[in-house]
Amino acid sequence: MSAATAPNNASNAAARSGLMLAASAVLGLVLMNSPLAALWQGLLQTTWGVHLGPLHLVESNLLWINDALMALFFLQVGIEIKREWLFGALADPRARALPVAAALGGMVVPALVFVALNLGDSAALGGWAVPAATDIAFALGLMALLARGLPPQARVFLTAVAVLDDLGAVLIIAAFYTAQISGAMLAAAVATALLMVLLQGFGVRRAWPYLLLGVLLWLFVLKSGVHATVAGVLTGLLLPQTRAGGAGAKVEHALAPYVSWLVLPLFALANAGVALGASGLALLGHRVTWGVALGLVLGKPVGILAGVGVVAWLADGLPRGYSWRLMAPVAAFCGVGFTMSLFIAGLAFNADAQEFDAAKIGVLLGTVLALAAGALIARRLYPAAPRAA
Repeated sequence: MSAATAPNNASNAAARSGLMLAASAVLGLVLMNSPLAALWQGLLQTTWGVHLGPLHLVESNLLWINDALMALFFLQVGIEIKREWLFGALADPRARALPVAAALGGMVVPALVFVALNLGDSAALGGWAVPAATDIAFALGLMALLARGLPPQARVFLTAVAVLDDLGAVLIIAAFYTAQISGAMLAAAVATALLMVLLQGFGVRRAWPYLLLGVLLWLFVLKSGVHATVAGVLTGLLLPQTRAGGAGAKVEHALAPYVSWLVLPLFALANAGVALGASGLALLGHRVTWGVALGLVLGKPVGILAGVGVVAWLADGLPRGYSWRLMAPVAAFCGVGFTMSLFIAGLAFNADAQEFDAAKIGVLLGTVLALAAGALIARRLYPAAPRAA
């Protein structure tokens, strides 16, 4: 495979997975606004699980998707973070400043926009982090589809920013969206993570010991009160990786089709639906809706460009290969917050709360507007070359 073909294949695969995610979200909306809505909701809330002695693990189908299947997505996120930090766009300490500053600005400003629009409403303010994270799969996929003229640096920069604010989102989840802590379970989780560190110290390079311990870590973290996503990311970070690949790369390669074509579409199908009847449409005027939507479509690009501006000012210019012309459309695409935003909304609000439906509408609205803005800016600044007949 030529060097030119590989990026094109990656872009095409990203575009297909982005379309699959969008189709799943649309289907979720259709189901929630059809005669099948009650049946669909009943299916999502059906509970099942296992009882093994003192272990009781019983969840609804919705929570099995959000807590168990999504752990695979977060495992992939952890592997991606480590790979980019060691060997990718974040490997050079001098090159880290730009995406780090962009990601930080891209988390702080949307949160401030949300807070500014919801001051005085204590029930709503718990959702301040909903517009803070970029959806790496959706943003990359639809950027590849809607902005074919962008140079390869756009994908590299968006990946680096999204990986960093995924890490930031996980830290926010652990710090601010954690239930009552069980000290015994948390201690067991810490001990399990330390065992993984010891495996690395003893030179264990195969994936299966880490994955077995990762299952235990997921169980202990889930029962500790800290959200189970943290276990997925930690396992991904602790899997051995080398420049040539290693266990982390093998696990990521094995996970990729399942995450892209099963886990994320199921998550979108189960979580994107909101009833758009008279009461649902009334939520278009809710402050949470606009706090999330404007946080994504305005706060994200403003924060990212502000972070880039600080680095450019301190370094007397942007790094080679980057320009403000490139930053503008990429910053707009970073407003696609779909998966992570819906995930945080589910932690911030009760499932039957009006704010939860408002947050979901805000995520959908903000994501659509961010995609439209990114596509328009990209096509204006980087028109795609006409295809050969």
